[in-house]
Amino acid sequence: MADDAVDWVQLYRSRRVGAATFWRLLHDHGSARDALLALPDMARAAGEVDYTPCPRGVAEAEVKRGHRVGARLVLGNSPIYPAHLRTIAGAPPFLWVKGDTALLQRPTVALIGARNASSLGMRMAGELARGLGAAGHVIVSGLARGIDAAAHQGALETGTIAVMGSGIDECYPIENKELYTKIAADGLLISELPPGTPPHARQFPARNRIVAGLAQAVVVVEAALKSGSLLTARDALDQGRDVMAVPGHPMDGRAGGCNALLRDGALLVRDAHDILEALDTPTPRQATLPLPAPPPQRPHADDPRACILAQIGVTPTPEHLLRDTLGLDARAVTLALFDLELEGVIHRPGGGLVALGSGRP
Repeated sequence: MADDAVDWVQLYRSRRVGAATFWRLLHDHGSARDALLALPDMARAAGEVDYTPCPRGVAEAEVKRGHRVGARLVLGNSPIYPAHLRTIAGAPPFLWVKGDTALLQRPTVALIGARNASSLGMRMAGELARGLGAAGHVIVSGLARGIDAAAHQGALETGTIAVMGSGIDECYPIENKELYTKIAADGLLISELPPGTPPHARQFPARNRIVAGLAQAVVVVEAALKSGSLLTARDALDQGRDVMAVPGHPMDGRAGGCNALLRDGALLVRDAHDILEALDTPTPRQATLPLPAPPPQRPHADDPRACILAQIGVTPTPEHLLRDTLGLDARAVTLALFDLELEGVIHRPGGGLVALGSGRP
């Protein structure tokens, strides 16, 4: 068992160390091992006296279980780690993968949508997947029922990646077990969660950021107005990816989300050719979809912690937007965020977001 792999797992699984904090610690200390050694002192300096990192035995058990189920651990500094994903805020420090890792080096398009999809929506997802696959693109989706499953199925022969909201050995939903097995054999399964982790609703937003982060473009095939697919589309916008959507009938509630995206400037998709044409366009044709305006800057410029707390609430805020809004020294903001996270005043729910935590003042 490679020490580096165990060090990385131990650091990332330590309490209050999210993805952004992990990368910051690695940068500041040069290695995961040195960051682990420094972590208790940093926690004490932030007022947390009894802090201890994740036990090494827990990290070793995770690595052993992953290998036992036939998965491979890809660290963020590995040449196999997808370069496109590495560019996002809060990129996963490592990935558990099972299948053909060569797919990580090919151009990728995400096809996502409703779980309770219509027959036409599923047919469209399959046709888009086959058309994009024939042009050399890998299809990434979330292995959910409905649109996700149809997209994976349509791309089995040309290459598909399933990003899971559970451990890599925990198929969910169970009705996709046969598809899961085929993807493990001919495509690629990915999870950032420990092997053996059962599915839970809170894990899927973080999964969605990886789906968007792997892709050059995210195509919403069919989605209602309050669909989780629109959250993935929002992740894609925050990450600088193109967002596209398939139009639907105005009277069909399952198309409300797609139609709203199109109204707000997403690229309209009728077939795979529309997607390929957009990806080949040197200058993006996409209008900027409306994003929430940053809140006005408030006083306390001499106190980064107070500035941060004045700008965030219980609704998650993109960390990059927070930094831009504050206009303070980047290192000062970084250290203040780390201190606040260790104290439990803020938390990072994933996807490069920051929100007030349960320990907020």
